[in-house]
Amino acid sequence: MNELHVAGLTKSYGAAEQSVLRGLDLTVPAGALTAVLGPSGCGKTTMLRIIAGFLRADAGTVRLGDRLLNGPGVHLPPERRRIGIVPQEGALFPHLSVARNVAFGLTGSDRAERRHRTAEMLELVGLAGYDDRMPHELSGGQQQRVAVARALAPRPGLVLLDEPFNALDSALRAGVRSDVRAALRATGATAVLVTHDQQEALSTADLVAVVRDGRVAQSATPQDLYQRPADPWVADFVGDAVLLPGTVDTHGTARTALGTVPLATPSQALRTGTVLLRPEQLRLTSTDSEGAVRGTVTDVCYYGHDAMVTVTVEGHDTPVGIRVTGPLSVRPGEETGVLIVGEAALHP
Repeated sequence: MNELHVAGLTKSYGAAEQSVLRGLDLTVPAGALTAVLGPSGCGKTTMLRIIAGFLRADAGTVRLGDRLLNGPGVHLPPERRRIGIVPQEGALFPHLSVARNVAFGLTGSDRAERRHRTAEMLELVGLAGYDDRMPHELSGGQQQRVAVARALAPRPGLVLLDEPFNALDSALRAGVRSDVRAALRATGATAVLVTHDQQEALSTADLVAVVRDGRVAQSATPQDLYQRPADPWVADFVGDAVLLPGTVDTHGTARTALGTVPLATPSQALRTGTVLLRPEQLRLTSTDSEGAVRGTVTDVCYYGHDAMVTVTVEGHDTPVGIRVTGPLSVRPGEETGVLIVGEAALHP
C-alpha cells in the first residue's frame, strides 16, 4: 500500500531566518488525491521537491508505504523513488512523439509491453490515436493529458502534480482537471496536487491540506475544511468568510452586529471570540423583517450563477459579503435587511 507519510520536515535556505518548512507533517492515504493548498512562499513547492528527491531536507522523514525515502542518513535518489511527476506545463520532450513520450519511463519492459501500456494510458486520458503526433501539434490541455499518461505509465507508487493546470485558460482547465482526476482514480494512484487555487483544491481532491508558514494548518476533506475550518485564517483562505466579534450568552448562542446566531459547538470556556459565517448563510430581506438588522448596500458583483452583495452594518467596521442566487433586487446605496441562517462557529 502506497500511503505517503511526511513527518517533521524542515528546510532552510541560507540563514535561519530563511526557514521555509518548520516541522511539516502530512499523511496521504493510499489511492487518495490530496491537494496541498497555500499562499505563495508557504513551502508547498519545497515540500514537493523534497518528496520527489530533488532537494534534501534539513530534518524529518518521508515514507512511501514501507520504504524510507528521506530520513537521518537516508536520501534515496529521484530515479529510485518510483514517483511520477507532472510539472506545471507538461514539459514533454519536443523531439519525441506522443507515444515515445509516454513510453519514456518504461525502460524495463519489452517492446510489446511498452506498446500495450502506452496505448492503455493514452486511451485512459482520452488521447487514443494520438500516438504519432508531436508535442507542438497538441493543445495545452492535450499536452497536460500526455504528461499525466507519461507519469502513470510506469505504475509509480506516488504521483506529484505541481500546479499542472496553471497555463490553461479557465474554460479548458475544468475539463482537463476532471479528466486527470478520473485517470488517477482509474489507476488507483496515490497523488499529491500542489496548488494555490482554492476552488481547484476543493473540487478536485479527496483531502485538502492547507499549509501556512511551513506547517500544515489543517488537513481534512473538502467539506469538513470548508464547514469546520481550524481557525479564522483557514476559513478566510479557503473560500469567503464573514468574521464577526461575538459574545456568548447562556443559551448556546452568540450576539453579533448581525444579530444572534446559534453556535454549532457551544463553548463553556469562551465568553467572547470571533464568530465565523459563510456568505451564503446571510440573507437579504426587507428592513422591517423580524430579526433583521438594517444595512446599506455598497457594492454588487454579479457572476451569473450568483452574486456577491457587499453591505455595511452599524456596529461592524468591515463590510460583509452576502452571496445571493437568483434575480437581484438591490442596488448600491439602497437600504436592506440582513438575516443569519444556520449555525456559526466560534473561535478564540
